[in-house]
Amino acid sequence: MTLATRRSITAYSFLAIPLFFFICVRFGPMLYMMAMSFTNWGLMRKVTTFIGLENYKTVLSDPVFLQALGNTLRYAILGAPIVIVLSLCIALLLDTIPKGKGLFRLIYVLPYITPVVAVSWVWRWMYQPPPLGVINAILVAIGIPAGEFLNSTTQALPSILGVNVWVELGYCSTIFLAGLQTIPKELNEAARIDGAKGRQVLFKVTIPLLAPITFFLVVMEGIQFLRIFTQVYNMSMQAMGGPLNSTKSAALYIYQKAFTNFEMAQAGSASIILFVIIMAVTLFQMKFLDRKVNY
Repeated sequence: MTLATRRSITAYSFLAIPLFFFICVRFGPMLYMMAMSFTNWGLMRKVTTFIGLENYKTVLSDPVFLQALGNTLRYAILGAPIVIVLSLCIALLLDTIPKGKGLFRLIYVLPYITPVVAVSWVWRWMYQPPPLGVINAILVAIGIPAGEFLNSTTQALPSILGVNVWVELGYCSTIFLAGLQTIPKELNEAARIDGAKGRQVLFKVTIPLLAPITFFLVVMEGIQFLRIFTQVYNMSMQAMGGPLNSTKSAALYIYQKAFTNFEMAQAGSASIILFVIIMAVTLFQMKFLDRKVNY
């Protein structure tokens, strides 16, 4: 064998290990769950029979699932754009300072690298009624009525959404900052020599050159918010996604179906529905935004 052939065999041999792991740990269980969703499979049931689409009909007719699905879409539609815009602004500001970029970048990325469970419980404590809750204590001190936050059907979802946005800002800001540092300074200088002002340089040079990074972050953050689970589980009362299911996400609904109600087959059906939604949203983003990037 030639040296190139031996190198190729070695490379494919090493690549086969993570591929085998992916197939066994990820792809295999997904196929099993898909097959299970068409049966009445259960932990306490000895005989499993094929029931077709009955699980899907039951899940789609469940008002709790529809509400959880609506909440999940709210998380994604509101959260992802806010993260993208704020992180871009933060990255632009960090790129202008001559010293201390590493320190500020570390400060912004700390919430992202901190365990999400710890972050959720700290914010849950901060949202508590006065005098325990720091946020309400500050509001009362400046003459603003205390908010109900996690105890309100209207304030609970924005409260959890705000925490998730705060966590994701560090990651997106770091990626945007890395992209800004790859843009040649000569392009901005040439635009200014041609008479372009700061806003024109930003919208005509900087942002278009960041289009591939923006496209990547939009897709990733959309998936992240559609899969939101940990914050909702840890910040809602008794991990139920309340009050009155106002914060329950589709992932939390699946978890409760599987490990609280032990309705595994229906949980599998809900998982497939969520997977299809995430896949459809991702493909739409990739097709629409990729066209804009290439343009």
